[in-house]
Amino acid sequence: MSPFLSKFAPAMIKLFTQGGTAGAILILALVIASGLYLGRFKLKGISLGTTWILFMGILSGHLGLRVNPTMLSFIKDFGLILFVFAIGLQVGPGFFRSFRKDGLPMNLLAVVLVLLAVAITYIIHLVTGENLGTMTGIMSAAVTNTPGLGAAQQTLVDATIATGGSPERAAAASSGIASAYAVAYPLGVLGAIAVVLLSKSAFRIDIDREKAESETGEESESRAFRLACVVENPAVFGRTLHEIIGPENSDHIVISRMMRDGKVFVSNMDLPLKEGDKLLIVTDVHHKDKAPIIFGAQCPVEMDEWITPDSKLVNRRLSITKSVITGSSLRKLDIRHKYGVTVTRILRSGVQLQADPDLILQVGDSIQVVGPEEGIAHLAKLVGNQPETLQKPNLVPIFFGIAIGVLVGMIPIRFPWMPQPLKFGLAGGPLIVAILLGHFGPKLKITTYTALSANLMIREIGISLFMAAVGLGAGETFVSSLVGGGYVWILYGLIITLVPMAIVAFIARVFLKMDFFKVCGLLSGGTTDPALLSFAEQLYGGKIAVNYATVYPLTMFLRVVAAQVLIMIML
Repeated sequence: MSPFLSKFAPAMIKLFTQGGTAGAILILALVIASGLYLGRFKLKGISLGTTWILFMGILSGHLGLRVNPTMLSFIKDFGLILFVFAIGLQVGPGFFRSFRKDGLPMNLLAVVLVLLAVAITYIIHLVTGENLGTMTGIMSAAVTNTPGLGAAQQTLVDATIATGGSPERAAAASSGIASAYAVAYPLGVLGAIAVVLLSKSAFRIDIDREKAESETGEESESRAFRLACVVENPAVFGRTLHEIIGPENSDHIVISRMMRDGKVFVSNMDLPLKEGDKLLIVTDVHHKDKAPIIFGAQCPVEMDEWITPDSKLVNRRLSITKSVITGSSLRKLDIRHKYGVTVTRILRSGVQLQADPDLILQVGDSIQVVGPEEGIAHLAKLVGNQPETLQKPNLVPIFFGIAIGVLVGMIPIRFPWMPQPLKFGLAGGPLIVAILLGHFGPKLKITTYTALSANLMIREIGISLFMAAVGLGAGETFVSSLVGGGYVWILYGLIITLVPMAIVAFIARVFLKMDFFKVCGLLSGGTTDPALLSFAEQLYGGKIAVNYATVYPLTMFLRVVAAQVLIMIML
């Protein structure tokens, strides 16, 4: 060996095995990079995506690469916080609407998922005689619920010390639960992915058709529809639009433009209608059939017809980039009367919304407007209309939100029949706060907008750090636990993973007729499995994250309760 190598090799070995900061960063970077690279490869069109990071972490840990345990715990928790917080911000604006529609049946199914896992865990304990503490660790791994593991360990340590046991004995018992968790976790991830893949095959899912039906069924309720009508109803001749539409329909039917004698102009609410007038109307799914009944026969929309050479009207899309607009409604801005401009549609997160006067605007929205050039120019100054500024992430509410979320996660929730208080933990607290920020932020004039690419970057970094840390933590004892009889734990974990998920997926699809994206979100959130969510979104797309967040908070709470209850039964 050359003198250089004889000096360099020991230094490299020390860097990878001594747990220093530089070594930790190097190991994490290599694990994540190699995992993401392997995630590019597909077998029969299927890739495990970021799950490869977990397996590369296990392999690295088994080969002797070491990261300081305290540092590893921080990386795992912080990665998970970034991941769930980004999800919360993304789904927050539509969270409560989704909960009103499908939240109750989805959360009831999530409760069933939790109860089935607990029941199967206890049955395996009775049949095999396996220690219930070990089974609790296996159950937490089977549903990839790290907070449940932590709650079980803390309950066992506190109870052992409270009954006169030594701290060493308490630590040993806690370590046994962690070993069972580490062995069962990887197959818990793979088992959950297998259920989703098998569900797609068993139910003969056509992803394109599911996506089309999902968009039609969910988004079209608020999506804008454009149609044209000829004024033929004698009941409206000589009456103004203000009189005809009335307060009961003014929030749902927007008259974008009028045409009379070949001339196009912005609709005047006080102008009496004449027979033969044409109206260009923007409405929603519930009122698209009502407009022809009110005014007259519907006719084809030929946009060239509505832009005549002598017309002074222009059609523009303006971006809301001024934070002062956040929290204001269209009614409050009174755009039509102040600028002579009509807002016809709102574009938010890729979805076109009908211009409801009470719709709360926020930074990042785009408004489709029609009107005179001068009025639109003044409106553009009001809303900002500088889309390039949206590319810069607004980090203040993100980090303040994370701080508040951590505090919320630490709040103890006490029950008289439980010796230890329950907590939402470092995952549940930030997710809840992010959802609330995403929903109520604009109403409180808090700008929470992040570009879609920035949100995705935060999520991908978070899940990558989380998976790498879990893999490295499990890798050190993974093989020894398997050889020492832990291989049977994998079987127990697979049963706890597969059976409840298969039953709930069958009920959701066959009896409740949920679309495949709801089933994926339900299974991901019901098992608190970020890896499954990431896998399903990468493979299928759709609105899976919204459904994940719908059931996640309640499921997280129940998983933590269930783990503590099983430990108390054991004691």
